[in-house]
Amino acid sequence: MTTTLPTPTRPLMPTPDAHQLAAAALSPRTRAAHVALLLVASAAGIGLLSLWLTEPSLPARTHAAFAVMTVMAASWVAYASWVLTRRHVLFARQRVVAGWMSVTFSACFVAGTLAVGATSGGRATLMAAALGAPMLLLAIVLLVRARRVHARLLERRRELATSAADTGR
Repeated sequence: MTTTLPTPTRPLMPTPDAHQLAAAALSPRTRAAHVALLLVASAAGIGLLSLWLTEPSLPARTHAAFAVMTVMAASWVAYASWVLTRRHVLFARQRVVAGWMSVTFSACFVAGTLAVGATSGGRATLMAAALGAPMLLLAIVLLVRARRVHARLLERRRELATSAADTGR
């Protein structure tokens, strides 16, 4: 016995909106950007790690900086791999994760350069911190924007689920 599913009387989401949502989350441009991020972060991490391991006589502060930068590169590799291996729409969750990573790493950069500048009195490190501050501000703005988009998509998903439940699906 074959059971046929009832056809909905009205679409849950207008077709252009559904296509636009799917295209935005799964676009070739987005995938290419994440592949580029994966390649650049991998190359940077390998380069940092090889420099770090081949120079054992570096000062402790430099060892710490290499360790932190290697962890950052590995984090971006893990993030890009996570996004690229998903087979479903992420509902902008990947942008929120990237935003938090950017804020964390930018804040780490600014704090690190301020700490080095305070202990060594070097003007160059204080200049680096001053240049890092706009980078941190941009990361915060992008995180706030990503969280808003994510919240809107989750709200839309809840509306669609409620609408589907109301129509008896």
